[in-house]
Amino acid sequence: MTHDTVRRGRRVWPGLPYPFGATWDGSGTNFALFSAYAEKVELCLFDEMGKHEVERIALPEYTHEVWHGYLPDVHLGQLYGYRVYGPYNPEQGFRFNHHKLLLDPYAKALRGRLRWDDALYGYTIGDPRADLSFDTRDSAPFIPKCQVIDPAFTWGGKPPPAIPWDRTIIYELHVRGFSMRHPDLPKHIRGSFEGLSSAVIVDYLKNLAVTTVELMPIQAFFHDRHLVERGLSNYWGYNPIGFFAVHADYLC
Repeated sequence: MTHDTVRRGRRVWPGLPYPFGATWDGSGTNFALFSAYAEKVELCLFDEMGKHEVERIALPEYTHEVWHGYLPDVHLGQLYGYRVYGPYNPEQGFRFNHHKLLLDPYAKALRGRLRWDDALYGYTIGDPRADLSFDTRDSAPFIPKCQVIDPAFTWGGKPPPAIPWDRTIIYELHVRGFSMRHPDLPKHIRGSFEGLSSAVIVDYLKNLAVTTVELMPIQAFFHDRHLVERGLSNYWGYNPIGFFAVHADYLC
């Protein structure tokens, strides 16, 4: 990577179109986002709390419909999102709106919560033109931010148990519901991955002769607006906003 350029004070190199998402390699981070019709993609960097957008960087390269760039000064923990420029023509299916911060569909972690607000929509709620209108409010204050993580897989030394299918007993369970009221677990780990992996729970499953656990949705999901407005929440998680990020409520 010799074509070093400066964009608003930060070094940006061409990078690679693959893998998708934000990939930290120990030195810097490669960003790659697919969009066949975008005219420009800006990487938006946020402070450590995710409240303030501190920098926008146009991804410099476009390869096989993938926008990409490598930032040697972006490291683990960095919060980010995208603003994507392009045509706004709803009649033809184009709804690009760079006023709206977009999540990286390949983000490995999300930080913060979605807070429902009319600014989240690409069109203006209440406008006579309905969803053919164009909203210019910034949605960034109301959505989670993506986070750069370490992708290293360092706990895979043990071989899988290789249990024959005729001896396999599968237990499907909900991470939160399974341990939320377990009397032998400390309250602060109930309903979490830590609670599920505790010795108490593992021994219980073994006593049932369970060999395999199948988890119900654990991807990052949101609570529907109509539920939030009624003081309720989404229990099941079948409306993910990040297929590669774990739902934060399941982490202690």
